[in-house]
Amino acid sequence: MTPSILFMSQRFRAKDQRVALIFSVVLTALGMLNAGPASAQTAAAALTSMMPSSTPLRLIVPFTPGTGIDIVARTVGPRLAERLGRPVVVENRAGASGNIGTEAVVRAAPNGSTLLVSVNTLVMNASLYPQLPFDPVKDLTPVTLTSWGQLVLVASTRSGFKVATDLVQAARKAPGQINYGSPGVGTPHHLSMELFKATAGVFITHIPYRGTGPALTDLLGGQIDTMFLPIHVALPHIKSGRLIALGIGSDKRHPLLPELPTLAEAKAGNVNVEMWFGIFAPLGMAPEMVTMFNREIREILLTDEVKKAFQAQGMDPSGSTPAEFKHLVEKDAQRWSQLIKSQKISAE
Repeated sequence: MTPSILFMSQRFRAKDQRVALIFSVVLTALGMLNAGPASAQTAAAALTSMMPSSTPLRLIVPFTPGTGIDIVARTVGPRLAERLGRPVVVENRAGASGNIGTEAVVRAAPNGSTLLVSVNTLVMNASLYPQLPFDPVKDLTPVTLTSWGQLVLVASTRSGFKVATDLVQAARKAPGQINYGSPGVGTPHHLSMELFKATAGVFITHIPYRGTGPALTDLLGGQIDTMFLPIHVALPHIKSGRLIALGIGSDKRHPLLPELPTLAEAKAGNVNVEMWFGIFAPLGMAPEMVTMFNREIREILLTDEVKKAFQAQGMDPSGSTPAEFKHLVEKDAQRWSQLIKSQKISAE
């Protein structure tokens, strides 16, 4: 330890032995981080010693088991536990469109014992629920992007639609007569179709359901005409011929459906409704701890087994720096806020 660092440690020790210990651990971790990749796990262990040893790291998932967010958490969680050398528990705190679980993380201590695994509904909720007692965008610390998910615009075989422009033309000829389903107000499926409607300049009637399952059942049965579905949900029904794929809501085609054009290519409007998934910490977490979590999770995302697990669910693994993720979150919040206000959408 250099004389200057020794002096600073002694100064803190004179005031508070506990603060001095924490300061020493941080200095050690930072020194290891600067030493290079070989010291990465040792630095993680040093920073982990700052967390409560009796409490496992909780990954809060604000939705039910089996969702895309849950898959991210349960894929990353065990591997993060191995790298940090401490238990990691995935905790589903569903309710209120993700707001219950999100608030639990907002209120948690920023000591590294609690993280949020979320999706872009987080930024949508900032405008859908103006009376929330917290700001889901400003009151969290972005740690890293984990993956992207694609939504496919599909139609019932009974609709008669073969391509995306068929839907647009039918909606223009008979405003409100064509309908679409979603898992509920404020879901990505709902807002994606509202963006499609606004872009194409058409009116299609929204029929909200309580979950994707009931909506998909009615779509397959022809009770509703169209909807956006996650690619892994839509794929088997597209392959079997029970659903018609009209276009993918992305800037590029997807390897799982390489023959399916983007909505822009299909002349149905430049509609990008990609869903991002990512990890957040409570506001106020020490920057060096955010850096540690970011590094460990991004390295997990690079492993072949994680890539395969994500891709099997139609998700594309993709990490980011905390700053890059923060920029994405803020930019997306502004985009969806403008749509929600212009379409006068409210979940309350």
